Amino acid sequence: MSDPATDVIAIGNAIVDVMAPCPDETIERLGLVRGGMTLVDTQRAHELYDAMGPAREISGGAAANTLAGLAALGGKCAFIGQVADDQLGEVFAHDIRAGGIAFSTPPRAGDPPTARCLIFVTPDGQRTMNTYLGASQFLPAAALDEAAIADAAVLFLEGYLWDPEEPRAAMRRAIAAAKNAGRKVAFTLSDAFVIERHGADFHAMIETGEIDIMFANEVELAALTGISDFDKGIDDLASRVPVLVVTRSEKGAVAVRDGERADVAAEPVDSVVDTTGAGDMFAAGFLFGHVRGRPLGECLRLGAICASEIISHFGARPEADLQALVAARMG
Repeated sequence: MSDPATDVIAIGNAIVDVMAPCPDETIERLGLVRGGMTLVDTQRAHELYDAMGPAREISGGAAANTLAGLAALGGKCAFIGQVADDQLGEVFAHDIRAGGIAFSTPPRAGDPPTARCLIFVTPDGQRTMNTYLGASQFLPAAALDEAAIADAAVLFLEGYLWDPEEPRAAMRRAIAAAKNAGRKVAFTLSDAFVIERHGADFHAMIETGEIDIMFANEVELAALTGISDFDKGIDDLASRVPVLVVTRSEKGAVAVRDGERADVAAEPVDSVVDTTGAGDMFAAGFLFGHVRGRPLGECLRLGAICASEIISHFGARPEADLQALVAARMG
């Protein structure tokens, strides 16, 4: 097997985040699920956008955010995702390429438009996301660059994109391409609602060895295992997945790799401004260390440092020099 040319190639939603601060009462008035992610249709997307205060548009999408962090750390990355041939599609493509990430998926003509996520951020930094998937849910298997997948050390898959049928078929094909090339497959569960709808798929993929690295938070861990006790849930899933990474917000994170467990505390921050993308950036730091063969605890620390940077400002893409930040904190 040849050395990979790319560290991580990811498949995920190609989304532009539209973010605005709001008071707590706005969440209740609009009937939003505080701190969660809700899929919305075109009409609801327009309603919520009209209810937002002054907003910022920042390219997002969970897997794309992870790649932005990886590239900022010095990793070599590529992204596969579907945008429409419209203004927001051009914004997304420009942003991801400007971050040094290879992106060659052709834009889709006509409706629906490029996906967008309307994010309401309350004073405590909690984000409430309302996602209009638009063109992203129509990623066809024909858009895959299987040679690029085979030439990446890790194929990283976004759980959110498992829900629509067309990209789910594309991801299954991508897994086969990665496995045939002897590469690793990483999967992030994304949200409990994804597990509720597709948990049987995920368990089957685990049992057949299609998932080498799994990312989850503690809510998703409980949803997938059916076990409310955190440590028992870790033991259950870690016995079936070669590498398991579970984040716990302010309580830090846990990883188990081939039976070895490591824990890390959350990195201190002056104030939590916006938690959007914290898990995505944690995955970036962890994967950066993992593909370089770093010790498990060091991979976790890299993830924690990257997550601390992202929650200190609005938006899910890094603003500070991550390489300098890591050097300062890890020595």
